[in-house]
Amino acid sequence: MKKLLFIFTITMTLALSNNATAQGTIVDVAVGNDDFSTLVTALKAADLVGALQGDGPFTVFAPTNDAFAKIDSKTLNSLLEEKNKKALANILTYHVISGKITATDVVAALKKGNGMVELKALNGQVLTVMQKDDKIWLKDVNGNYSEIIATDVMGSNGVIHVINSVVMPE
Repeated sequence: MKKLLFIFTITMTLALSNNATAQGTIVDVAVGNDDFSTLVTALKAADLVGALQGDGPFTVFAPTNDAFAKIDSKTLNSLLEEKNKKALANILTYHVISGKITATDVVAALKKGNGMVELKALNGQVLTVMQKDDKIWLKDVNGNYSEIIATDVMGSNGVIHVINSVVMPE
């Protein structure tokens, strides 16, 4: 079953990767995928769309709609309000790394780092990437985990790795 799931994930990733490059920037890729509609709404509310359409390159750990659904709806709606733009921008930039880091790069870094590597997010805080239970995870500064469920969705200015939970900065 694991092998079948792995083959399906790789197939879907390759299909998304081939389509994503033709679609433009990483923002364009997110806009073109219904699974990222909450992320796109949040990027607009935080005024980050323009920045992520820049030259980059960027690596984005993109939470799906299901990932955002794990956040209490009252809290999420509050974050989308104008008065909380700074807090929302802090959360979203915690999901972005300067530079293009592909799955191959992550695997190489994990081997070199004995199964763990720290990445500095655009908000200045650290995300830890780690291998655990034959999966790759992000660990935020609060000790919460998010599984990387798809990798290497390419855009013209970077790469998206899909995650199943929103990571939270301090």
